[in-house]
Amino acid sequence: MNNLELEKTANEIRKSIVSAVHSAKSGHPGGSLSAAELFTYLYFEEMNIDPKNPKWEDRDRFVLSKGHVAPGLYAALAERGYFPKEDLLTLRHTGSYLQGHPDMKHIPGVDMSSGSLGQGVSAAVGMAAAGKFDKKDYRVYTMTGDGEIQEGQIWEAAMWAGFRKLDNLVVIVDNNNLQIDGTVEEVCSPYPIDQKFEAFHFHTITINGNDFDEIRAAFQEARKTKGKPTAIIARTMKGKGVSFMENIADWHGKAPDDAQYQQAMEELQKAGEALCQR
Repeated sequence: MNNLELEKTANEIRKSIVSAVHSAKSGHPGGSLSAAELFTYLYFEEMNIDPKNPKWEDRDRFVLSKGHVAPGLYAALAERGYFPKEDLLTLRHTGSYLQGHPDMKHIPGVDMSSGSLGQGVSAAVGMAAAGKFDKKDYRVYTMTGDGEIQEGQIWEAAMWAGFRKLDNLVVIVDNNNLQIDGTVEEVCSPYPIDQKFEAFHFHTITINGNDFDEIRAAFQEARKTKGKPTAIIARTMKGKGVSFMENIADWHGKAPDDAQYQQAMEELQKAGEALCQR
């Protein structure tokens, strides 16, 4: 896909995120919206996957370590064809398979159940190690939050991954600089993120995580990197695409009301129309 097609897809994913969280009357829109371009590139360009065969043994794997942004992952999976888009409106409803955090037992395309912050990178490291042990060519991707990397288990996993030279592993940090209580600097600063990963023998790349040119270049560089895992520090905007959510920590974990939903969808519709004029 070219960048324009990717931008249109990311905009559709944003619409689905807002619709799902509004329907649920709860959820986490801010970090889902910030990562829309990253989800789009992973599922429509980067990963070797087959929606018709979600358990394909040689597929690339993805672990959403920051599992609370499940609306973003679900929207990408639905857009890619893993399950019907209309099912997104059942998010968090009683009896729905699309609950508040990813569930690998019930959701096609989910490779790891997650939501307990700090644990997803460890699971991804295990998957990458298994690929090496089994002499498989698949790659493993995991997305963590900049607030989540305040968890110590992240760095235990990073230490082991670097030591084992897992060059089939890519850790993506969604660096939107906001967590539930405010900026990451105010809560417990993780900076400098790149130097921390470098200390654990990672190759690091810092990009604008809402720009497809930079995203594409980063993943291509990661593929060429041998002998060490890669960490992509993706600087993004929390709530991107919805004006009243952008860079507002309060939208970490709440749903828009009916009026806010209408405004958000109107903005995203206009954004989509503008893309069609390009």
